[in-house]
Amino acid sequence: MEKLLSEALHTLVVESGGGRIDSYIAEALPALSRTAVQRLIDAGDVLVNGAPTRAAYKVRAGDVIAVRIPPPEPTTLTPETLPLDILYEDADMLVINKAAGMVVHPGAGNFSGTLVNALLAHCTDLQGVGGELRPGIVHRLDKDTSGVLVVAKHDRAIQALQRQFKAREVRKVYLALVIGNIAPPEGVIEAPIGRHRVHRQRMAVVAEGKPARTRWRLRGRYHDAQNRVYTLLDVLLLTGRTHQIRVHFAWLGYPLVGDTIYGPAHSPLPAPRQFLHAHTLTLVHPTTGEQMTFTAPLPEDLAQLLASLTPLPA
Repeated sequence: MEKLLSEALHTLVVESGGGRIDSYIAEALPALSRTAVQRLIDAGDVLVNGAPTRAAYKVRAGDVIAVRIPPPEPTTLTPETLPLDILYEDADMLVINKAAGMVVHPGAGNFSGTLVNALLAHCTDLQGVGGELRPGIVHRLDKDTSGVLVVAKHDRAIQALQRQFKAREVRKVYLALVIGNIAPPEGVIEAPIGRHRVHRQRMAVVAEGKPARTRWRLRGRYHDAQNRVYTLLDVLLLTGRTHQIRVHFAWLGYPLVGDTIYGPAHSPLPAPRQFLHAHTLTLVHPTTGEQMTFTAPLPEDLAQLLASLTPLPA
């Protein structure tokens, strides 16, 4: 990848014309996404033969294009040195094993101590996202959900990764422990999810919701000292709705152990948080095109909870 941030000006001479200028520049300067090029054009940082242009301009043979790439604006967020479990890192992206209790992005009530604050302190080679010197959050995990999460370091990477998520080409498998004995060894939950009609901070299965599909497969069954049964599942998200796994299994009648929002008010099995862990993530590298799989082991708090139960015979 070209290190564009160290160079203020690029001059391109068009050999054969016909295409849009934003597409032409994005292809000629691979570290710039088409959206980033359009921002530069709107800001007047792209000149054709010495004059400002539009993103829809069709380049012609002999055109001289000057592209000025200003350094990204400093972020208003504060870098914080916080523990990070990094599964993978290169110039394009990081893959993190997010700890339970860590909020991904600063927001109302969480202006510090987030994953973004930690990444700002850790990353010395951020090229910026959206014109700001910050990491690109490709997807999120709930505060109390642990596991694999990918973060982009520049515009081109975040757009390539987001396209994969939108096209449902990313394979995300979670480990979930639910209350009750799910009899079939595997199944699919297909039920639309939207805002709860009364409790607007919650999600629910509602007719007017967005389509949502969750595939699950049995990993093991357990019982506690009172012979109550729990089922450990591999859960594959086929869509990516807010709280999808928690909502779907609660709706099915098997809420997650420790889920205080969608589960029973008093869980039969005391738990430090909902038993939900993003176990594996498979995607295509945004630059090399290599398919990569990342795995985060079950964290200690959930591993201890599972160890307190007695496995049932298969």
